[in-house]
Parts: sequence; structure tokens; C-alpha cells
Amino acid sequence: MARSVRDQLCWNGTLPDARDTPGVKGKAQARKAVETIAPQLADLQERLFANGKLGGDKRVLLLLQGMDASGKDGTVKHVVGQVNPAGCRITSFGPPTKEELGHDFLWRITNAVPRPGQLGVFNRSQYEDVLIARVHELVPRPVWSRRYARINAWERRLAAQGTSLIKVFLHISREEQKQRLLTRLEDPTKHWKVGAEDLRERGLWDAYQEAYQAALTRCSTDVAPWYVVPADRKWYRNWAISNLLLETLTDLRLGWPTPAGVDLAAMRQQLKDEDGPG
Repeated sequence: MARSVRDQLCWNGTLPDARDTPGVKGKAQARKAVETIAPQLADLQERLFANGKLGGDKRVLLLLQGMDASGKDGTVKHVVGQVNPAGCRITSFGPPTKEELGHDFLWRITNAVPRPGQLGVFNRSQYEDVLIARVHELVPRPVWSRRYARINAWERRLAAQGTSLIKVFLHISREEQKQRLLTRLEDPTKHWKVGAEDLRERGLWDAYQEAYQAALTRCSTDVAPWYVVPADRKWYRNWAISNLLLETLTDLRLGWPTPAGVDLAAMRQQLKDEDGPG
């Protein structure tokens, strides 16, 4: 029996080669598969949305983490863009605001959790507080080191409330990041993505890799495992995350709900009677 994409990409303690493509043989096969998956995703996401409208508690949260230029924005555009935006809630987390700094680090994350029936997407997340906070020593070690357990507890509560979490680490190589940053610098339409801190952050590559591996190891749990997606090949990234979403939504086994207390037959007959004499 073929292994699911979730099984293939689930964190196992070792980072794969960023150019690996487990589960698919090549670009043409991957793109054809994504075309086939797209209408299935749209159908399943609409079922999720419909169930939420009628009182269901299920929701899905796709959490994207990765180094700069790893493809977080591209995932939102090419994968999440396949479904109805009315049922999505997309949140990008930048540096915390003054108001957010006045609260616990999970406060702004909790406020962005998708409502029942929604597909939520986090572009960066609570993990920034054990990544950039650790690398740049924004808080003392005893503070950030306690956050792993707090994140795990928060995710367990979320799962118990009906949220299916898909935590994705977009694993890009240092060389691929270099090429993508150069492309940004050479393309005027991408200059808005460039920041003075980009190269400074790149200089901390090894420290970030260490921080990511700690987060993957300490926060991959049975209710919220981490999935490592080799992200050097954009077409593979799109294929992998489309399949992660498809498998997760399929497992919810959602049918089309019927509103309680509504006599559909009577409404149908009333509309037909409008065509009668008179």
C-alpha cells in the first residue's frame, strides 16, 4: 500500500535534501496531479465552509514556516488560491506591534485562529518566538526555552476544539535562497520584498537551521506533527502541500449539511406553485 504524503513528509529527525521530490517523479507528473487535485480541494473546502455555517466545529489551519524566499507567499498564491477565498482566513505575521508586545506571545496568534468552517493560513506563526527570538536573543534563554511546551499545549487545545493543523517547514537550500534573492534584486516588480536585513539574516543561516531543528524536534506531536517539504523545486512544493491539504480535508469525512428546522420539500412546492393559475 502506497504511503500517504503526510507519512512521507512527516518530520523524522533528519532534514532531507532540499531538492528531493518524494512521492512524485517529475515536474510534468506533479503539475498534472495538481490540476486533478484542484477541483477536489475546492469541493472539500466548500463542504468545510458549509458545515461551519451550520454549526460544525471543524476547521483547518495550514501553518507555513521557512527561511526568507522559501516560498511561503508562493504557497498561498498557487496552492491556497485553488479554493474559494470566502472560506479562507490568511494571516501574515510580521514583527509584533506595540500592542502585541504588551501581551503574551500567543495572544496575537490566538486572535488569528480560523473560525469553524474556515481554512486558515499562517504565513509565519507562533514559531517565530522560538526562531528569531532565539537567534537574535530577543528574550533570555529561559524564556524562549519554555515556549516549546507552551506551544505544544496551545496546539493540543486547538486540536481538541476541532482544528486540524498542517504545520509545514519549507526546507530550502542556502544556494537556492541565494539565487532567489538575486532574482528579487534584478526584478523591479520584486523590489518591494527586499529589506535591508535580508543579507544580515542570511548571515545567520546556521543559527536558524539549529533553531528550526529544535522547533521541529520539540514540537512535532501526534496531534500536530511537522511536515518537512523540500522547497528548492517550486513545482514540488505546490504538489506536496496540495496533497497535504487534500489528505487532511478528506479525513474529515464531511458531507453536505442540511439546515435543521427547514422544510425543504415545502419550500420547493411553494416555489413550484408560483407557476400555477393566477
